[in-house]
Amino acid sequence: MSHNLFPRERLKFAATINDETLTEDVDPDFEIQYIDIGNVNSSGAVHQIATYRFEAAPSRARRIVRDGDVIISTVRTYLQAIAPITNPPENLIVSTGFAVIRPRPEMMDAKFCRYVLREPTFLAEVEKRSTGISYPAINASEIGDIAIPLPPISAQKLIADYVEVETAEIDALISAKQKLLDLMAEKRRAIVAEAVMRGLDPSAPLRPSGIDWLGDIPAHWEIERSRWLFTERDQRSQTGEEEMLTVSHLTGVTPRSEKDVNMFEAESTAGYKLCFAGDLAINTLWAWMGAMGTARVDGIVSPAYNVYTPDPRLLPDYVDALVRIPIFAQEVTRYSKGVWSSRLRLYPEGFFETWWPVPPLDEQQKIVEHISTETAKIDRLRTATENSIALLKERRAALIAAAVTGQLEISEAA
Repeated sequence: MSHNLFPRERLKFAATINDETLTEDVDPDFEIQYIDIGNVNSSGAVHQIATYRFEAAPSRARRIVRDGDVIISTVRTYLQAIAPITNPPENLIVSTGFAVIRPRPEMMDAKFCRYVLREPTFLAEVEKRSTGISYPAINASEIGDIAIPLPPISAQKLIADYVEVETAEIDALISAKQKLLDLMAEKRRAIVAEAVMRGLDPSAPLRPSGIDWLGDIPAHWEIERSRWLFTERDQRSQTGEEEMLTVSHLTGVTPRSEKDVNMFEAESTAGYKLCFAGDLAINTLWAWMGAMGTARVDGIVSPAYNVYTPDPRLLPDYVDALVRIPIFAQEVTRYSKGVWSSRLRLYPEGFFETWWPVPPLDEQQKIVEHISTETAKIDRLRTATENSIALLKERRAALIAAAVTGQLEISEAA
């Protein structure tokens, strides 16, 4: 196959779009498997397919898909939620938020279609034609008007087979590195939990704490109810001009200015709660997920949050480490109020019921330093691994682009 770039044709010349839709007269008890836009990631993987009776399914659950189709999200197109459909069950239905691209067999090979719709020029054109600021969307007919490289069918089959083999190797590497990231995250959590609940001296004698979540603790540590270790701070900002802090289960307490936060912002933050460096801030609604931590800087938080000042017997960094271990989030869930698990709220009276391990201050300092040193090593390795995954994904994209546009010479024997 030569290095000449392939001619381009509009997609609708080589494929049909949104051929089949469920009608309203479907049996209400008909069971469907449903893919929504959030179930497709930017790599084209589909996860968490939901099962519904037709009657109870979202009104968007209407598009019928077949083997060889490719689905493209028409909303928030920058997320590149594009996935091939292979051997779907008869009852697989996708959201009307997808455009279903079905190759015309005489014009386009189904496997080639899967790759050509990930070609950078095509993706850029989809984004360029999308309208709307926070929720950019494109009409399915607009997608059909975008030109794609279209070599003869025989060449398409060669290219698709070649790309499949080459990307499988890259995907296996990405998958292995992703597993390594998961192991690192697990090890990081274990290091923190072991240090804050057992200390650093493996030979220190232990005693039963009498508290389920804590188990045995070093014999010389105290345990104390949090009502005697924290006081609630409910001071309000007069102007709302202080640094806005966010509280997340992933990053703890951080200035909003450091995060790419795309969320509702109040017109005025006067009356928000003051939160000083060293205070414990808890996101009342998401405490069950672990959304709490110690503030590093002075600022303000939402009035719906709770702020607590630790007793001098606790170092703020020790508090931060302890509240962010998953087992502590499970413990506060027991004292949270609400009917649904996803709507539980941790109020001060619930938080004050929890029991804490209280090591001597000098030991807390050593624990904090140990956690900082050990997690920094893991974080450096994690960053390097994430960078290598990003490079592999770039290589994959470049390979697909070069192959489907005719920049690679691919022989019959390839």
